[in-house]
Amino acid sequence: MQTWGDFEQQFQVHFFPVNAEADTINTLEETSYYQGGRMVDNYLDNFQTLVSDAGYMDPQTLVVKFQQGLKLDIQNQIATMPYRRPADTDPNM
Repeated sequence: MQTWGDFEQQFQVHFFPVNAEADTINTLEETSYYQGGRMVDNYLDNFQTLVSDAGYMDPQTLVVKFQQGLKLDIQNQIATMPYRRPADTDPNM
């Protein structure tokens, strides 16, 4: 007969990653987090969760990763904005 502790241990083995932070960092180093067909708001929400889970705090890294994941046409629109263009080193600007 299994105990609650046995169930809890088996549940964690099968449903929790060994190292969630490392898994999230790996996701951010691949292309699976990219915007793709999602709306920018959905991409932004997912991106914020990923960088928080990964522990990314460097503003320039956040900007680069975020822009890298945007659709190419949106990246181009941002890059060619004549004024009020977002800062390349500060995600809040």
